[in-house]
Amino acid sequence: MAVPFHYLLIDDNPQDHLLAQEAFDYLCPDCKLTCVSNGQEALRLLRSHGEQPDVLLLDINMPGMNGFDILKTVKEDAQLRHIPVVMLTTSGAREDISKAYSLFASSYLVKSTSFDDFLRQIEAFLKYWQASRVSHGVA
Repeated sequence: MAVPFHYLLIDDNPQDHLLAQEAFDYLCPDCKLTCVSNGQEALRLLRSHGEQPDVLLLDINMPGMNGFDILKTVKEDAQLRHIPVVMLTTSGAREDISKAYSLFASSYLVKSTSFDDFLRQIEAFLKYWQASRVSHGVA
């Protein structure tokens, strides 16, 4: 995967930050993964005039602003709505999946419980978004 790419993970679990960072470091060392722990921090970062991430990875179950609140806020903001949002969560509940798509999530992934399965999941995720970016001429 030769195309550098920036991802923002919004998840309140520090262990999930570490697992994601390990997976990204192993699978795509040229990629940049930024991790934040809550919605307020994510929105502050997204609304700053710095580099925008290419894709958001968003957990649902977080205190304060949950993932649905963040997703809704991002998709209602004219400056942010273009950023694809992939839900990455432990919930496989049909209601959660439906709600995420009704709020314009780009994709929904249920976190794998084993690290090897998680690696395969992140590898497929990276391949998809890298190919999507290249096919749209954003090299």
